[in-house]
Amino acid sequence: VQLVESGGGLVQPGGSLRLSCAASGFTFSVYSMGWARQVPGKGLDWASGIYTDGRTYYADSVKGRFTISRDNAKNTVYLQMNSLKPEDTAVYYCAPFQLHADPQIWGQGTLVTVSS
Repeated sequence: VQLVESGGGLVQPGGSLRLSCAASGFTFSVYSMGWARQVPGKGLDWASGIYTDGRTYYADSVKGRFTISRDNAKNTVYLQMNSLKPEDTAVYYCAPFQLHADPQIWGQGTLVTVSS
């Protein structure tokens, strides 16, 4: 099982980034997938998730700014992040999504830094 996140970086407040997560080693299409994030010194929380039927979940803090999507043909899940804020600074991980369970991290994550 492998999940490889990419697309992080340094961006100014108000900017945008698109994260990608390439999955392999399991049947991607039958899993709900999500993006969790960890702020330095704090716990890991779900930012967004997408179910196998396309329904989506967004934490209140990112609702209206982030958009999650998936491409089952490419075994990839994406997170489009717009209107970024300094408080979005975190390491972002993709993982199988279970809203009421702690994220089980399989990848190395990608660092997003929002700063002027």
